[in-house]
Amino acid sequence: MTEPSENQFFRADAQSMSGFPVARAGWPFIAAAAFVTLILALAELTFAALAALVATLFICNFFRDPDRVTPADENAVISPADGRVVSTGVVDSNPFTSGPALKIGIFMNIFNVHVNRIPFSGTIKKIAYYPGKFYSADKEKASTDNEHNALILETEDGREIGFVQIAGMIARRIICYVREKDTVIPGQRFGIICFGSRVDVYLPPDSTLTTAKGDKVTAGTTILGYLR
Repeated sequence: MTEPSENQFFRADAQSMSGFPVARAGWPFIAAAAFVTLILALAELTFAALAALVATLFICNFFRDPDRVTPADENAVISPADGRVVSTGVVDSNPFTSGPALKIGIFMNIFNVHVNRIPFSGTIKKIAYYPGKFYSADKEKASTDNEHNALILETEDGREIGFVQIAGMIARRIICYVREKDTVIPGQRFGIICFGSRVDVYLPPDSTLTTAKGDKVTAGTTILGYLR
């Protein structure tokens, strides 16, 4: 994979003032787990309270939202998700962009940061939510059969980039912060998928790929490839 050299980065979002930033979508889960832990502790159910405390700490870790710096390269396509690249290749057609596309599939396990970030600058042309099944997100059929939320971005020169939030076997909630017609920049937070999931990226077929199957990538920082 390709990483930019030193001092060629910028912050797409304001820096957090917290030492351990947590996505706002996680606070209800954290509060509920902490409340259960407190009740069990007051009831002197030691082992149950310890188990609940471990669960609370796990949920805090899952919803962590660390600050990221993004490569300052106007042609670079930035990873929208933390995780492992599980597929790459040109597809003849897809439900999200017109014609052939270079597809990159990124699988997020429960230990990855699940906050998603914009891969390229442009305008959100379309957002479409599709209900579906909940197959394991590392399987290819999850791309089309699972519940997913697709965003189509139009670049300044009229090209389309698709990026799709896909629910996994455990995930049951996809959250998207941006709206159609929003102007966005690479590295900007745009959503989160709760508890294990996948993000697929669809680029113009003549794009140059700089990642390969098996690579670990970081949202907002790793360069997936370049638009020509």
